[in-house]
This record gives sequence, structure tokens and C-alpha cells, in this order.
Amino acid sequence: LTSLDNGEHALYQIDLELNTTPSDLSRRAILADVRDEERVGHVFADEAPDLVFHAAAFKHVPLSEQNPHEAVLTNVVGSRNIVRACRHYGVGTMVLISTDKAVNPASVMGVSKRLAEMYCQALGGDGVADATRFVAVRFGNVLGSTGSVVPLFQKQIAAGGPVTVTDQHTTRFFMTTREAVELVLQASAMDSGDHVPGTVFVLDMGDPVRIEDLARQMIRLVGLQPDKDIAIQFTGLRAGEKLHEVLSHQAEGLVPTAQQGILRAAPRTMPLAELDLEFDRLREAARREDLPAVIRLLKQIV
Repeated sequence: LTSLDNGEHALYQIDLELNTTPSDLSRRAILADVRDEERVGHVFADEAPDLVFHAAAFKHVPLSEQNPHEAVLTNVVGSRNIVRACRHYGVGTMVLISTDKAVNPASVMGVSKRLAEMYCQALGGDGVADATRFVAVRFGNVLGSTGSVVPLFQKQIAAGGPVTVTDQHTTRFFMTTREAVELVLQASAMDSGDHVPGTVFVLDMGDPVRIEDLARQMIRLVGLQPDKDIAIQFTGLRAGEKLHEVLSHQAEGLVPTAQQGILRAAPRTMPLAELDLEFDRLREAARREDLPAVIRLLKQIV
């Protein structure tokens, strides 16, 4: 098992946790940046992975909105670097971790993740026999994960409030870390009957949850009363945020798979050569920090 991360502290924590789990599995912790195509190539040559889970991304919507060139270089260019390495070094399966924010994207983060999906999908239509199977798995928020609203609410409640909610009508999809991990692993192993080139698997996340209801329930769970012991403050939607997310585009036509909890979306593809050209332009605009060009290209490609 090889863990690769550009964040030193996060990588250290993951490796420390793995070290406390009894196992004779060999493992390595590698500091590397997915933006660095040459470094990524060296890692793949050394490790010769069979299965790659690509979760590296900037995921914070407002920060990506404020730093679109950085989101592009990691989420778009970095994802292409990983895909290319998987193809070059004969990886069996690559799983791209995507997000509901990639559907009808209204933010830089959402568009950047949709472009990563598009690149994986394009490989199914480029006419080249591929030894690597590319799978994208799309889902919503994971409770307690990095950037999740739950740790923020816990901190605000512990401090005596107020608990901040963007809008009283805001809803989001949620599932537990365990549910998300198990379904992602199952999607990575789906047989060919449920996999066609360019497949995006969509996790069934049930009904969306009102963020205000979540905040109120968390306050009650610690024995306090909302609006009495802990105030709830509505702050307004931030840049790039939507009131409601959806898990699929209307043209994708979700269909069930043999695995309960996993749906399959019909591919929407773009020719690989054309996409590569657009990605090159986007990479150069991001490197120049030409923000008008970055935004224009993001809109144009998606």
C-alpha cells in the first residue's frame, strides 16, 4: 500500500494510523505533488501499482473560487497527470473520486472536478484499446471528513455558538465515511457487465438533508436547545455555493447496477485529442495566473 500526498502532516497522520493496525502489508508514505508529472511518473515506475484511488483535490468551494488557477492545476492538470501515468504504467484500474458539485457545476471546484470526470470518460471514446479501466465515483458530503460541516458545528457548539448556516433552505447529501469507503471499493470491483468505457458510478445517498435541521439536531444531541442555549445564525450563500445539489445530469439517465447503493450514469464524452488541447490551454492560463482566461476556458470546456 502506497500513500501519496502533498500535505506532510496529513500523510504522517495516515501512516501513523496504518502503523497501529496489525498487518503484514508492506507500505510506503510518499511526499509528492500530483501537479508534477515527472515526479508522478517516477513514483508509478517504482511502485508499479495495480489499483489507484485518486482523491487528491482542492475541495473547498469558496477557496477554489478565490484561487481558480490553483484549483485548475491540482484538480484538472493533476488528475490528467495521474490518468496518463496509469495508462503508461499499465495500472489495472483507476478510480477517480468525484463529487455531486460536478453536476451542473456553479463553482470553479465543481467545474474542475467535472473536467476530471470528462478526461476519464474521453478515454473510452478515443479508439485506443486501453489496458487500464477508468472509473469515476460521484457522491456528496461525507460526515466528519475534511471540510465537512459537522466538525465546524461541533466546534461552534462547544464554544457556545452561534452555529452558522448559510441559508435556511440549503440542503446537502450526506453519508458516513464507512458507507462511502465501502461503496467506492465495491464500485472499483464492479464486473464488466456494469462497466462501460467512461462509466461514472453514482452512490445512492438517499434524500438530501436540510443543513438547518442538521444543526438543530446536533445542538439537541449535546443536551442543549436551539435558539435558546445556542443561537443559529444565517450567513448567506458563499461564492460558488448552490442551495441544492443533484447527483446526476438530466442527460445521464441513472440506471441501477447489480450492487445495491450504486447507480450508473450514461457517459457524456468529448474527443480525447480535443480535450487534451483544451487542457493544455487551461494549464498555461493557470500558470500565468490569467484568471479571465482560466474562467473563460473552464466555461467553454464544460
